[in-house]
Amino acid sequence: MERFWENLYRKYRNSKWPGIVEKHPKLHRLMSLFYRYRYANVLWIGIIYPVWFASLESRVTVSTGYHIMHTYLDDRIPFCEIFIVPYFLWFIYIFAGLLYFMFVNKEDFYKVSLFLFIGMVASLIICEIYPNGTDLRPAYLSDKNIFLLMVKSLYRVDTPTNVFPSIHAYNSLCMHIALMKSKDLRRAKYGRAVRWFSGFLCIFICIATLVLKQHSVLDVGGALLLSFITYGFVYGYPSFILGEYWEEKSRNRERV
Repeated sequence: MERFWENLYRKYRNSKWPGIVEKHPKLHRLMSLFYRYRYANVLWIGIIYPVWFASLESRVTVSTGYHIMHTYLDDRIPFCEIFIVPYFLWFIYIFAGLLYFMFVNKEDFYKVSLFLFIGMVASLIICEIYPNGTDLRPAYLSDKNIFLLMVKSLYRVDTPTNVFPSIHAYNSLCMHIALMKSKDLRRAKYGRAVRWFSGFLCIFICIATLVLKQHSVLDVGGALLLSFITYGFVYGYPSFILGEYWEEKSRNRERV
């Protein structure tokens, strides 16, 4: 991807267009910005997901049939509309995280983009092979507060199909892992606070998928398993939970 954009830019520089562009300062700045952050074009790959997902939504319906993701634990989890707040914060969380890596560290940006993309494509393949959905949503919701109105709006635009594994949970886990592994964030003045905030938000987003009845425990469990598997492809094993700890222990033993 990097080589493709460099070759394209080289062809542009050798053409007649630079002379034309440089006569227009705003256009010149735009082209310079485009090349400087050319690695962000990997995000174009993200267009594949919404198109594919929309296709799945139209093909997997009640009439076509799908496997119901439902466990005993799901019936024990209460509905709580206030969690619609962290559920919607997910969009800002993922977008802000990608922006941070895009401007701060190219290598980290590539890694988190790949981390997200592998899991999202894997989830679509799973839904193609194993059509699934939930039957957890409450039959009736009142209009007594703004949170319930937000949940009703969510239910109207998002069908209870193609839920395994939970992309909300998976992407949140990916972003938190990437932020925790970022050396730049670790050195930043407020890096520790950001990492703590990321951890809490990640947990609350995962809880939100359950208490809003958007996902089953199986969906969140599937997201955890998928994130563990894809972690190895991007960052390498051992486990992201104990990897850094054992590496530090190994270095200490070598010094002794």
